Amino acid sequence: MMGGFILSGCMSGLDLFSDSGVDKTVHTGTVQNGNAERLTDEITVRNAVSSADLLRTGGNPIPWANSASGSAGVISRIAENRDRDGRPCRDFVTTKHSYQGIANFTGRTCLGNTGEWLLLAFDKQG
Repeated sequence: MMGGFILSGCMSGLDLFSDSGVDKTVHTGTVQNGNAERLTDEITVRNAVSSADLLRTGGNPIPWANSASGSAGVISRIAENRDRDGRPCRDFVTTKHSYQGIANFTGRTCLGNTGEWLLLAFDKQG
């Protein structure tokens, strides 16, 4: 009984349910922002699709990797065509290997008026 009384004096300032001593200004950067990861993956795929030399690749798969998100994949098909306004476009099929698993995507990128390729679609399949 005496031991319990002595120990209670040592622990009287310890309140496990109070946040008065918690520094709420500290934040961790180890958890990725899902939207930022998705956007950098989309930009990486867009760049791979738009810069591919279709004559040179001859329909062979094109690997891509995004060091910012840790995602990677393989573009298995690119079909070049023109939209209603006559702009060059490329429809594609790719895989995405990420910390969330493996998924298939289809997409479309077209050359914009400023000369930059625009990603118009990047849709997860099934």
